[in-house]
Order: sequence, then C-alpha cells, then structure tokens
Amino acid sequence: MAPSTGPITPSLTIKRRLNASAEKVYAAWTDPERIVRWWGPSNAAETHHVETDVRVGGRFRIIFRDTDGEDHDVRGVYREVVPNERLVFTWAWRTTLERESLVTVALKPDGEATLLTLVHEQFFDEAARDRHNWGWTGAIDKLERLFV
Repeated sequence: MAPSTGPITPSLTIKRRLNASAEKVYAAWTDPERIVRWWGPSNAAETHHVETDVRVGGRFRIIFRDTDGEDHDVRGVYREVVPNERLVFTWAWRTTLERESLVTVALKPDGEATLLTLVHEQFFDEAARDRHNWGWTGAIDKLERLFV
C-alpha cells in the first residue's frame, strides 16, 4: 500500500507572455508605485495602499477597494526572492489569516518579452481557488496592458 501524501489542496496556474523585459515585469511586482497601477481583479478596483519589503522574510501588504466600496486587505511574507526571475510569497486575506496559501511568480525572458507563470497553491477549497482565478486573471490582464 502506498503511503498517504495528505490531502490534495486546490491550486491554479496562469501563464502570460508580456511585452516587456523581465526587469520591467519584476519591477511591476515589487515597486509599490507600479503595483498601484495594475493590482486588483478588475478595472473598477482601486488599489490605495501598498507596502513591500522585497527580501526573504520581508513582508508585503496591499489594500484595494472594489466597486461596492469594500476594502480588501491581503498580506504575506516573501519566502524566495530572485530579482528578475522569481518571487515566492505567502498570501492571506486580513479576514481569513488562518487560510494562508502560497504564490509563485516565475519570469523567463522570451526575446524582448517575458513569459510569466503564476502558480497559486494550497487554497482552502475549490471555491477559494475559483475566486482567486477570477481575481488573478483580471489583475494579469491589467498588468499586460501596462506594457502595450
């Protein structure tokens, strides 16, 4: 009998080719002034607070407001930082800090463009994964438009 590896938690993967160098894409993920320009699940979401301390063990916090006027506050800790190549960080909403998940952003040069692969794993359930898939897809759409 094979040993149990524990429960399998839902995850998602989003891949996108962005019209920018890995350096520019990395800066968009790490510089608060740039994050404000694309963060959030839709064009109607307004990011109004960003803190980043981009180093292993450093923290981030982002607050955005949706069209209903509700603030959404997410925070985490950087676990891996490889400039212009890779970020790995924990992810937890202020309202459900006990439901921490993990995000990996990998950047790979592709000519003058960059292949972005975002993996978000260890979701509490499939519903949480599906909501994050919607949110990340909208945010990455906005990120992509920064480089058009």
